[in-house]
Amino acid sequence: MILNNLKIFSQNIWKNNLIINTVLEVNSNFDIIFIQELFWSTIQFIPSSSNCEGEPLVGVANHPNWLTFTRASDSVNDFPRVVIYINIRLSLLCFSLCKDVINHRDILLVSFFNNNNIF
Repeated sequence: MILNNLKIFSQNIWKNNLIINTVLEVNSNFDIIFIQELFWSTIQFIPSSSNCEGEPLVGVANHPNWLTFTRASDSVNDFPRVVIYINIRLSLLCFSLCKDVINHRDILLVSFFNNNNIF
């Protein structure tokens, strides 16, 4: 892979799941997509020993052609405001979140390996 050909797209979706699904479907020619202002919603309820209705699993939109990277939420009021979607065809580059450098809800730092180099 040549880094000069890396295609990156950035979009603010204004907490609209229709926009995120459209962006992921239409922009398959991009390698990395940065999304701001995500809509966090309940995906499903997980069985729980303390709650007979189950605990809610909250997350963002996923797509089979994209790997999703975001930081973990510490509380309901601390959901991340950015997510990175990386095209599945780049999965051999071993992407990694660099939370040891910065761990903030508005900033994501990602590294990857290519030809024994870290970017």
